[in-house]
This record gives sequence, C-alpha cells and structure tokens, in this order.
Amino acid sequence: MIEAPNFRDLEWLDHGFGLRDSAAPADITTVKQIHSRIVIDVAEVKDGLKPEGDALISNQPGVLVGMKTADCVPILLVDTANRAVAAIHAGWRGTAENIAACTVQEMARRWNTRPENLRAAIGPSIGACCYEVGPEVLSRFDRWISTTASTTGDRHLDLPAINEMQLRAERVDDIWKSGECTFCSAERFFSFRREREHAGRMLSFIGLQKYVGRTA
Repeated sequence: MIEAPNFRDLEWLDHGFGLRDSAAPADITTVKQIHSRIVIDVAEVKDGLKPEGDALISNQPGVLVGMKTADCVPILLVDTANRAVAAIHAGWRGTAENIAACTVQEMARRWNTRPENLRAAIGPSIGACCYEVGPEVLSRFDRWISTTASTTGDRHLDLPAINEMQLRAERVDDIWKSGECTFCSAERFFSFRREREHAGRMLSFIGLQKYVGRTA
C-alpha cells in the first residue's frame, strides 16, 4: 500500500493507494464506475446499492470511500479544516470532463471547502511514457496541452499532469504525485493496456477514522 507523504501527519485519516498484491480494508464503499464527471456523497448511497459515478465524497467518521483502477488515475482529496474526503477515478474521459474540479466544487458546495485547506494525492497510473492515444482523444485536451504537441505529432497523453493542472486551476496547491507508471511496473501494478481483460484492479481508499470528532 502506498501512502501520500502530504497526508501522513493527519492522524485522524485513513488512506492508501493499492498495489496489485495489497490487502484492502474491509467495508470500503465504491460505485459503479462509468468514466463520467458524476460526484456522489456517500451519505446518499443506500445499503446494498452501487450508484453510477466516478467520485465519492464523505464527511462521515468510520466510512471509507474508494475507487478501482488499472491505468486510470486515482485521486484522493482531504479537507483538513472541515474533515471531509474524496476518492476520484479519472480515466481519459473523466479527465476530459474535469472530474477533479467537479469534485472540489461539490465539496465546496456541501461543506464550504476552501482550496487552501485541501490536500490532494495523485496515485499511480499509466504514464505519458506508455499512453499513446489517437487524434480524436488528444483533441479533447486542447485546453490543457500545448499546441506544440499537436503540431509535432506527439500523441502521448500525461493524465496525472492534466489532473494536477485541473486541481491547480481550482487553487489547490498542496498536491503530491506518485509518478509511478502502472504499465511500466508489472510487478507492482495491474495495467489494462498491458493485460487487457486479464487485468485485475487496484483499490485506492480514503476516510475519516471512526472516532473523529467524538469526545466520549
């Protein structure tokens, strides 16, 4: 399990980015991921149901929220002032729809989250080194990539960097990036592009510890 260095001083927080052999905690709430910009508050998830979406937010102690990935970008957010968290699945479609920004905005709407109180961690995903895409996909990212890339014919997409740009556009400054490529490191990570239908999934999670905010 990988921990984000910028989260380690938060003793009331549980989190981790899964490896291919990681044992995840029990009772993590997940969703049916559909490569969207849909953000769901875990308080609205009914027992036994998995709503469709690609970001889960929570301010409930004792509840872990998580996302499964195998090349897509897992992002974890924590509001250190209001003690609220988010787990985001950002594939190329979700990244093109700016799901990271949508999640920050939804946390602000629900809990008055301020950018200066947010910390973000961007976990392992396929890197630009291994992620070549077609022109129709590349064109979806014109506002985040330089025109130089399109004119030189470079079709390698850096999804972690684009998600970082989107978070910084929301004025989130405390951002850690893993920098590890899931395609390159077969011994550590699953990769759908490498293993196709045989690929497993890594589970990344975050949540407030059970007794946060309680005095008895």
